[in-house]
Amino acid sequence: MRAGSGIVRKRRVKKILKMAKGYYGARSKQMKTAKEAVMHALKYAYRDRRQKKRMMRRLWSLRINAQCRKEGISYSRFINGLKKANVLMNRKVLSNLAIYDAEAFAKVVVVAKKALGLEA
Repeated sequence: MRAGSGIVRKRRVKKILKMAKGYYGARSKQMKTAKEAVMHALKYAYRDRRQKKRMMRRLWSLRINAQCRKEGISYSRFINGLKKANVLMNRKVLSNLAIYDAEAFAKVVVVAKKALGLEA
């Protein structure tokens, strides 16, 4: 006599339904729709963990650009000036400076401008 899939199947169903907890309607109650919803959710989570990094970098660049424009320099020239001046600050740090410490950011802009030969 062949064994059924009793406990194995029950564990698999419980695992999926546990992951689907909080989903709306049948997506949290029925195995078939719950499995579909969970698979999509896991796919989106995997994809968005990578997209989050891209989105944050775009946000930082946007903030830096806004502050650079106030200081009278474009974002691309500012970044180029920092590279020429051997200033090793990443965009996250520069963004935080632009938001929370405008004076310090202005000093960094002066360094970048000097490296480009825009200010003496």
